[in-house]
Amino acid sequence: MTFKHVALIMLPFALTSTALAAQESNDEPKSSFDFYGKANVSLQSNDDGASTETELESNASRIGVKGGTKISDDLEVIYQLEWQVDLADLGGDDNLKSRNQFVGLRGSFGELTVGRRDTVLKTLQGDLDQFSDYEADIKALFEGENRTSNTISYYSPSFHHIRVAGSVVLSEGDTQDDGYSLAVTYGDDDLDDTGYYFGAAMDRDVDGYDIERLIGYTKVNSTMFGLMWQQQERVDGTAEADGFVASVEQPWGRFSFKAQYQMMDFIDGDDDSLSFGVDYKLAKGTKVYTWYTGRDLDTIEAEQRYIAVGIEHKF
Repeated sequence: MTFKHVALIMLPFALTSTALAAQESNDEPKSSFDFYGKANVSLQSNDDGASTETELESNASRIGVKGGTKISDDLEVIYQLEWQVDLADLGGDDNLKSRNQFVGLRGSFGELTVGRRDTVLKTLQGDLDQFSDYEADIKALFEGENRTSNTISYYSPSFHHIRVAGSVVLSEGDTQDDGYSLAVTYGDDDLDDTGYYFGAAMDRDVDGYDIERLIGYTKVNSTMFGLMWQQQERVDGTAEADGFVASVEQPWGRFSFKAQYQMMDFIDGDDDSLSFGVDYKLAKGTKVYTWYTGRDLDTIEAEQRYIAVGIEHKF
């Protein structure tokens, strides 16, 4: 995809921003518009057990727009349109990949959206995954990290720090049932309003799997500790497995030290992953980092090793 294509995609959003500003000046319903993104590239050595190579990796870099318009004091139209971009390898028409893209309503009743969105089981993880978007992302060993199309999602308001949420994934064929994802959480996933976060979720008929997941994390002084347990199986009853994730993060000045262990127990063996990393904050929204991940996979009889250094800038 050329710069011209990207410009054509972004032009309507720029025009919308101008129009919304004009509306507000005329006492029309108040609107918000935010263009945002993340550029994350690393120099990475990959040993997948069969071959070794060093290359640049674009780690889920993205651009997007999100906002809303107040219809009344208690009702707002919201939207988000986000794309993943590849800063290292892919070009042309392959460079943009759809991420969360939806429209909906928000009010005292909560939030209701339709479109393409992460299931509530996926969003349950909050800040637990210290290596999200890297080789040690929990999706490398665990099912359930789904962003589904044809999805209706609901998030309730918080009642004494308790929230419920649900996703319905509509099937496009008669041979497949609609899927659903349900979750309940207690606490604040950013650990700002509360010093703890707990949750439980389940998937049924989502991307071919039934899943149960429990999660919790907290801070002791400035150190964050997290734990997740999951049980999963295909909808036909095969490929049953269960496992856990344990993570820890310790800030120290501009540095952040982190570690994470994952294990999934399958019938034909255990797959596990151990990772260590260090981030250094250069400025607000900008950091450099390095990390190491080692995986021992009994299911495919392979040992894999990855190491990277990179930079991330959020805007």
